[in-house]
Amino acid sequence: MPTTRLTRAAKDRVSGHGADRPPPTTVPTSALPKSGPLKKRRRTREGLAAVLFSAPAIALLLLFLVAPFVSAVVLSFTNQRLSSPLPVAFVGFENYQRIFTDPQFWRSFGNNSLFAALVVPLQTSAALGLAILVNRQLPGRVFFRTVYFLPTVTVMAVAAVVWKLLLLPEGGLVNGVLGTLTFGQLQPGWLSSTSWAMPAIVLTSVWQGVGFQMVIFLAGLQAIPQSLYEAARVDGAGAWQQFRHVTLPGLRNTLIFVLNVTAIFAFRLFDQVYLMPQFPGGPLDSTRTMMLQLLQTGYTRRMIGQASAIAVFFFLFVLAVTLIQRRLGREERAVR
Repeated sequence: MPTTRLTRAAKDRVSGHGADRPPPTTVPTSALPKSGPLKKRRRTREGLAAVLFSAPAIALLLLFLVAPFVSAVVLSFTNQRLSSPLPVAFVGFENYQRIFTDPQFWRSFGNNSLFAALVVPLQTSAALGLAILVNRQLPGRVFFRTVYFLPTVTVMAVAAVVWKLLLLPEGGLVNGVLGTLTFGQLQPGWLSSTSWAMPAIVLTSVWQGVGFQMVIFLAGLQAIPQSLYEAARVDGAGAWQQFRHVTLPGLRNTLIFVLNVTAIFAFRLFDQVYLMPQFPGGPLDSTRTMMLQLLQTGYTRRMIGQASAIAVFFFLFVLAVTLIQRRLGREERAVR
């Protein structure tokens, strides 16, 4: 007779040990804890931690950015003056009407726009060229990286004074070199001529700021995989084709960042036009900028309300330029 194996439950029933045991119960799936509430609680904790960590930065932004801007907006609609016994009164858009009908204001705005239009492409291209140069496996590249970056750590006020001495019409190093190369035919009065004053300011600004952008481009170049260049060389691509089809696409996000930052720095031009010419903004207002106009309106002419209107307009204009740049050159997001 063949033997059969009994399960434990069958043995219990045969022996009578499991007669009093209740049948096993199954827990319905709906009664199990769902992952949704757990995820929600985890996201809540993460959001609270994010708020706590960002609270100091948010407080500083509110204190030093939002609050001054709101204060400037309020003051721009008043006749507030510096150290004046007259009571403060609401004047509406009178301050904005005054600055928009002031030829000196539009001259400052035009000089600012011209400076930005010259500095942004020149400084960006020079920084990219230097970054490509010092990224190569050449002897002494660390030394040249240091030399190119040194002007960035120099305070702009110091750089402006140094370049003012270099650009002297007589005895200056720049005119001495130009006079030697051109046999005395080209020795311009850099800071005393309305035609050469702005190029002198541009030259000083590019020299002082190009190292910062170079370091950013250098970091972007080192993030591009070398396998892309090797594949391009295998396909027969030359140096220009590698730069166009590998380097520039790989530096897209870096290039957008550098352009935005350089444009913002260019519009806040002040130190050079205040220290380098014989008179701030000279000669004949050829280097007058919005920041200088704001300072002289608020503290020299003591018209705080009108200076606040200039500040509000200038802030909104720079913000619009930045948003347009970001709109035209959207950053590519990494695919995870």
